[in-house]
Amino acid sequence: MVEVESLRVVRCGGSELNFRRAVFSADSKYVFCVSGDFIKVYSTATEECVHILQGHRNLVTGIQLNPKNHLQLYSCSFDGMIKLWDYIDGILIKTFIVGCKLHALFTLACAEDSVFVIINKEKPDVFQLVSVKLPKSSSQEIEAKELSFVLDYINQSPKCIAFGNEGEYVAAVRDFYLSVYFFKKKTTSRFTLSSSRNKKHAKNNFTCVACHPKENCIATGHGDGKIRLWRNFDDEKKYTYTCLHWHHDLVMDLAFSVTGSSLLSGGRESVLVEWREAAEKNKEFLPRLGATIEHISVSPAGDLFCTSHSDNKMIIIHRNLEASAVIQGLVKDRNIFTGLMIDPRTKALVLNGKPGHLQFYSLQSDKQLYNLDITQQEYINDYGLIQIELTKAAFGCYGNWLATVEQRQEKETELELQMKLWTYNKKTQGFVLNTKVNMPHEDHITALCFCNAEKSENPTLVTTSKDGHFKVWILTDDSDIYKKAVGWTCDFVGSYHKYQATNCCFSEDGSLLAVSFEEIVTIWDSETWELKCTFCQRAGKIRHLCFGRLTCSKYLLGATENGILCCWNLLSCALEWSAKLNVRVMEPDPNSENIAAISQSSMGSDLFVFRPSEPRPLYIQKNISREEVQWGVFVPRDVPESFTSEAYQWLNRSQFYFLTKSQSLLTFSTQSPEEKLTPTSKQLLAEETLPTTPFYFILGKHRQQQQDDKLNEALKNELVQLPLTENIPAISELLLCLSLDVGYLFW
Repeated sequence: MVEVESLRVVRCGGSELNFRRAVFSADSKYVFCVSGDFIKVYSTATEECVHILQGHRNLVTGIQLNPKNHLQLYSCSFDGMIKLWDYIDGILIKTFIVGCKLHALFTLACAEDSVFVIINKEKPDVFQLVSVKLPKSSSQEIEAKELSFVLDYINQSPKCIAFGNEGEYVAAVRDFYLSVYFFKKKTTSRFTLSSSRNKKHAKNNFTCVACHPKENCIATGHGDGKIRLWRNFDDEKKYTYTCLHWHHDLVMDLAFSVTGSSLLSGGRESVLVEWREAAEKNKEFLPRLGATIEHISVSPAGDLFCTSHSDNKMIIIHRNLEASAVIQGLVKDRNIFTGLMIDPRTKALVLNGKPGHLQFYSLQSDKQLYNLDITQQEYINDYGLIQIELTKAAFGCYGNWLATVEQRQEKETELELQMKLWTYNKKTQGFVLNTKVNMPHEDHITALCFCNAEKSENPTLVTTSKDGHFKVWILTDDSDIYKKAVGWTCDFVGSYHKYQATNCCFSEDGSLLAVSFEEIVTIWDSETWELKCTFCQRAGKIRHLCFGRLTCSKYLLGATENGILCCWNLLSCALEWSAKLNVRVMEPDPNSENIAAISQSSMGSDLFVFRPSEPRPLYIQKNISREEVQWGVFVPRDVPESFTSEAYQWLNRSQFYFLTKSQSLLTFSTQSPEEKLTPTSKQLLAEETLPTTPFYFILGKHRQQQQDDKLNEALKNELVQLPLTENIPAISELLLCLSLDVGYLFW
């Protein structure tokens, strides 16, 4: 049973993996990254998330290995706390309360019981680098109020701070200034580059900094694409610098190798550049990484690199510049035009991804499964270019069909519109283009929906447009003498007094089609396409439209732009009830009669769960998010929950997800992110020490079951057990494999 008090709104995924530089474990087996309020621990070999370190109350802004113990990890956050973790077991060891916002974290092996953080003092744009003394204590929470000033007037980004020559000095860059603080001499040297912003295509401003690990050499990146190598900077008059230039745009990040023999750089070209011996002529490239490189990390062992990219992914790269693993998070597109959809086959979340693509995202593992290229055109990264945009998408026939709409418009009279119908190919396990329709409407398409009724014989798709029409598309035989084929064609065109068609949806049994024309809702017979009735409340244009389900299938719901929610009875053709509610999201649960509506107020977003048969909500939760919620979706559960409270039973069969304006993906849950990790992911840590022999896969999991009772219980729920008659499972599986080899089966 689930306790009522345990239900809460949690961040379930979609957080940025590229907010800060990734950090490797000492043995390069794991890579750590900040992700919203959490720290995620990934295996570099399998790309699996093996732990989620949860404990901070605000955005995590920095992570570093403990130089005194490489099995421990420090983290800092906007909540003003520094936490020490055992990342192998996922356990919080200690919390140091600093008390002010922490923007970045640095550690040094030579710094006794101290770490370095970036804080802001008084003015919002004035940041300082300070040293924080971490007191020794047996208690788990300790106040760390002893701060020592190091540098002033610095950039808040950790890419603009670097420690060099085994901690002898620290370099900081901001605007056109380079500051170097020497710890032993306790002196600061400052260097200035002349501002050349008034010259065409010339920008000298600093963008990032890296320091040689064993020499007095500082590398700085600049807005003009140049890299400057500074030497003799202990003397403000005798300093020198040399330039390396390959990047055509600003240098996003720099990193020296562990020995300092090479320098890595990256930027908007999506190319990792390795400058060997810091020479202009001696450079190697790893191109076509897919998106802007925002951060570069080097493992302590020196065998792996990690690049973080603007499309929310991390790439693990071997020392020979070969990519070995890709950890892809939820791609943050500029606009989510398609809304949130669920792929009926994979239960993956589907929405806009990188330009011109649909991304299929696993909600269980919090990582991207794959991208589907819809526009099938090379993306050109030019800010002034009008791109083709994927604006609509819908699944039909239990995932057998996918409809997409893409558009491009430079001027009001130059609209390019294309609709594509994709069929699922079982052999390739993917979607294949079946039909392409150029200019299916004369104006923008506002909505599209399939008839997903169980008894529907012929697949049917409906599109609505600002041109005042809705069109019905059906699947027809398109065979010729060469091959058998099917294709989509327009079967019916409907309109209502030249009003713009804005929304459409089918009833659960597919017998009725509802189409809204601005303020008016029309009901059509899906057999004859005859207009049956109309509803008009004069409460504003219809923003959302949906039919009730199961026992509430006789109701139709509509939400207007003027903040009125209407419920019509289809049997009496009259208004059943209405409520004043500014609905921004309205989603029906496919497994029950429940409907979730999210309204927007000055305080934030509020959730209302109700059934169309009665206006009284089953559940209300205020302020589920401080920002605007733009999309929502119900995801059917594989295993139903067992909420006992009547107010929470709407979550038994399906889980509700919603996406905010900043593209944070949230849900209602009773589990922490660590508890939601699959047993397989957790098992990776325990199985690292087992030899990968042919009998490993037979004996290994049983040995682990004897060592970990909790994992055993989880595995029983997840794995399909073979019919065994022996008391020792490992022996039984071994005998089973041997019997198959000789052609006999022993039971």
